[in-house]
Amino acid sequence: MRSTRQRTIRTTVTATAAAALVLSASLVASAAAPEAPDAGSAPATQEAALGALTWSDEFDGAAGSAPDPATWNLETGAGGWGNNELQTYTTSRENSALDGNGNLVITARQDGNGGYTSARLTTQGKVQPKYGHLEARIKIPRGQGIWPAFWMLGGQIGNGVPWPDSGEIDIMENVGYEPHMVHGTLHGPGYSGGAGIGAAYTHPQGWSFADDFHVFAIDWEPGRISWSVDGNVYQTRTTADTGGNQWVFDQPFFFLLNVAVGGNWPGYPDGTTQFPQQMVVDYVRVYDSQL
Repeated sequence: MRSTRQRTIRTTVTATAAAALVLSASLVASAAAPEAPDAGSAPATQEAALGALTWSDEFDGAAGSAPDPATWNLETGAGGWGNNELQTYTTSRENSALDGNGNLVITARQDGNGGYTSARLTTQGKVQPKYGHLEARIKIPRGQGIWPAFWMLGGQIGNGVPWPDSGEIDIMENVGYEPHMVHGTLHGPGYSGGAGIGAAYTHPQGWSFADDFHVFAIDWEPGRISWSVDGNVYQTRTTADTGGNQWVFDQPFFFLLNVAVGGNWPGYPDGTTQFPQQMVVDYVRVYDSQL
């Protein structure tokens, strides 16, 4: 079953406001990974602060090879995906492949007939963490109508529990017309679509997130989730934020990585949009989690 995603208007949080949130929530800033200057692994001292590494995919492998099928499913198809998106998701190495330098590359392309292809990867039924520190180091694509995402869906989806009752955690989303901003959101019963609960984080220098790699993370515990970018915690949500509706995030969730083209929220490519566009993922890591 493929879940649809609906978008919401969110509160924007700058780096200064994010610092205030960290203090008010009494969070330990060292628990989130700072941005690394290159595509290498995090220092050992940093990983020690994060706790025990439960699972990771470092995307090591030969250039042009497929993402590890023991970890990743490749979802396929078109039809708008509930958001009037334009792309067709494929299993082709033209849309998802390792680059031989320790990265997964998801590539959105325009075909010769004016259509678009891309990739959508999930760990459903294979890697489904519950709680912990979860992060990915990603260089996002850019351009009007481009919509990259690193997110999660409740493991019960497709087993009799529909979206949004199954839950959705958007760790990072970006829409191309906001190059300096990323979003983190919760969707659940009574707070999905336009009522999703979330916030946006603005690059401290106002630069485009597509210019470099950044670490997008959540710290997740029973009844509480915090979001961070490069170690800057910019929002914390708890059971008190759901307006009396059910908190559905105390269960295993699986990861999704995708690049959509067009849709209700990002709008559509125009004459300024260049193809192909690539989302480059250095790693996905899970610390101190139940798997």
